[in-house]
Amino acid sequence: MSKIKHGEIVENALCKNVLINEDGVTQRMKPLKLGHVQTSAEAELATALMAAIGTADFAARLLSAVEPSLPASHCTVFALRSSGRVEAISSASVIGEAATLTAVEYMRMGFDQQDSNMVWLAKRKPGKKTQMWVAHQFSDEVANEAYRLLCYGENGIRERLSLRVVWPDGYRFAVSFYRNFSFPDFGEPDFDWMARHSSLLCAAVMRHIQIAPRPVLDIPLEAQLTTKLSGRERQIVAHILAGLTTKEAAHEMGISATTALTYRYRAFQHLGIRSHRELMVLLGTGATSSDRPRKA
Repeated sequence: MSKIKHGEIVENALCKNVLINEDGVTQRMKPLKLGHVQTSAEAELATALMAAIGTADFAARLLSAVEPSLPASHCTVFALRSSGRVEAISSASVIGEAATLTAVEYMRMGFDQQDSNMVWLAKRKPGKKTQMWVAHQFSDEVANEAYRLLCYGENGIRERLSLRVVWPDGYRFAVSFYRNFSFPDFGEPDFDWMARHSSLLCAAVMRHIQIAPRPVLDIPLEAQLTTKLSGRERQIVAHILAGLTTKEAAHEMGISATTALTYRYRAFQHLGIRSHRELMVLLGTGATSSDRPRKA
């Protein structure tokens, strides 16, 4: 060991594997090979959430990330822009495409305008700092029978636990975890867990929203169809523009109506729209009262 003189500069200390303590004493060491490192549950959660950011299956990864402490059957992330428009950011279920298909109908039938999370968030004024709330809802608290049947009854969902967030710029979102009847009721430990990890969940969701591919509505639709949609998504949009229903398009494409509905939902989401009427507006042709009714 040697004592560093006053004013002496030690160059490339890290490259030479030199440690300098607070007393100015340098000490050589060999690189330490790390074996299996025991990590905390919080560290594993943070790692899983970081890995989920920007992925196409974000909600599915959220379900997986929270599973050790907050097991759930479904997960959704919906955002509310300052304009009042609701966006379906991501959805997932432990039962195949159930959450995606439910989200399709949820948006199509306008239930986003009745969702207690979205209605509540719309009334909150932005503050100087990010605001967060934990909310819980049982299925029988949903007043609209059709909404309750679609989003809860048909999926056997009993309840929802949500983190509601309002950012200073007015952007709002809710990340929700649902439990069907095969899971125990949400309880105080779950509410406490959500509260303690709210900042981490909030940061992960917001960062995902910031960097995930977003629809660009100020470029020609043709460019969007080329760059934003997959081959199957372009096909379903082309059939819709030709006047076919989703069921008819499915027949033409040789796929099931359920699969066609999934492609339509994904295509509309990528284009930043949620209905045939909005697709026509995006095309610049508008829509009239004589438009052919759209079937599921």
